[in-house]
Amino acid sequence: MEKFSVLLVEDNEGDIILTKEALESSRYIGQLITQRNGQAAIDYLDNVISGNDSVLPDIILLDINLPKKNGQEVLQYIKSHDKLKHLPVLMLTT
Repeated sequence: MEKFSVLLVEDNEGDIILTKEALESSRYIGQLITQRNGQAAIDYLDNVISGNDSVLPDIILLDINLPKKNGQEVLQYIKSHDKLKHLPVLMLTT
């Protein structure tokens, strides 16, 4: 299996560290991209759509409760764009 990239959208530092440690123990993770609020995730994905140097993630781990834009708003954004809507999204909450 090839390595894949993960976009983690999470505002809680403890959850970021825990997720990062869990994913780093997997030999399949190539890159972990972290955004700390919903608007930052949308901005990052805008760069992907625009063809900038941002990496298109293979999977998105998305917290439901985020500042600026919540997880549901980010999911709606993802599913409304042809270049993104095929991406698997796992919604997280504590």
